[in-house]
Formats: sequence, C-alpha cells, structure tokens
Amino acid sequence: MSLGMIIFLALMAIILIWYVSIYNNGIRLRQYVREAFSTMDVYLKKRWDLIPNLLETVKGYAAHEKGVFEQVTELRSTNYGGLNSAQKIDINQKLDIGIAKLLAVAENYPDLKANQNFAMLMEQLASVENDIANSRKYYNGTVRELNTYTEVFPSNIICAISGIKSEKMFEINEAQRENVKVQF
Repeated sequence: MSLGMIIFLALMAIILIWYVSIYNNGIRLRQYVREAFSTMDVYLKKRWDLIPNLLETVKGYAAHEKGVFEQVTELRSTNYGGLNSAQKIDINQKLDIGIAKLLAVAENYPDLKANQNFAMLMEQLASVENDIANSRKYYNGTVRELNTYTEVFPSNIICAISGIKSEKMFEINEAQRENVKVQF
C-alpha cells in the first residue's frame, strides 16, 4: 500500500469519525428536546384535565360570563392526544389567555373565592402552572441548544443532510402580554 493511499484512507477515516460525531450529537440534542417536551406535556395534560372542573365550579357562580366559558370550553374540547407537539404548544398558549380571563372573572366573586372546591382547584392549578413554567424553561433550553446546533457551521450541513431540524420554542404571544380585561 502506498503512502498516498494510507494518507487518503486516514483522511477518510477522520472525516467519517467527524461526521458520525456531529450526527450523534445532533441526535442526542433532538432526544433531549423530545424528553423535555414529554415532561412539559405531562403537566400540560394535567392542567388540561383540571380545566373542566375549574370551569364548572366558576360557572355556578358566574353564569352570565358565558363568553369566557365558551372560549375555554372550545379550546379544551380539542382531542389533546391527537395533537402534535407544535399544535399542543399553540393551543396551550391560547388556553393560557382563557385561564387568565377565567381567573379574572373569579376574582369578582367573593363567595366563589371562599368555596372549598374552588380553593382546592386553584391550589392544584397553581401547582401545575409552576410545574409548567419550570418544564417550559427546561424545554426552551434544550430547544435553544438544538436550534443553535442546527444553525452553526459545520453541524448545520450534517443536520440538513440527516434531517435533524430546529424545533419551535414555547413562547408567549402578543395576546398573552396584554393585561386581562373583564367588563361587566
């Protein structure tokens, strides 16, 4: 075997090892994102299941707040299990707004705030919301790492060839930035 052939084979081996290393790192980052979404999804589903109970409790006190109830009920009626991760992010962003409006309505009913069922549901919701906030931070951190990896050179080339893509972050939208206004 000639020296040129040995150098060529060594160079090819280095390139192959480099490619596999970049590819495997991209797969690892993608798995972190999937794991982070899965964790967040558990808390989003918990909140999803808590909403009907909260709605029914508040409905009994504030029957004339029909619009808020209809909005949250309509969002909640979607089949959660049939949604992909991007759809789950979108619908939960809309649910955040509806829940904020629902809680604003509840604030205007002192008897409701004293109701034990409502207090228990609010405590559960607060706990789930904290869990969601923490899991969103973790999810967005892993998405940031993956998205950076898929955009910087030279890993962007390997990721494009291998089908490793950027993911959507869980961000608040403009409607969520506004104060909730409830009018009677």
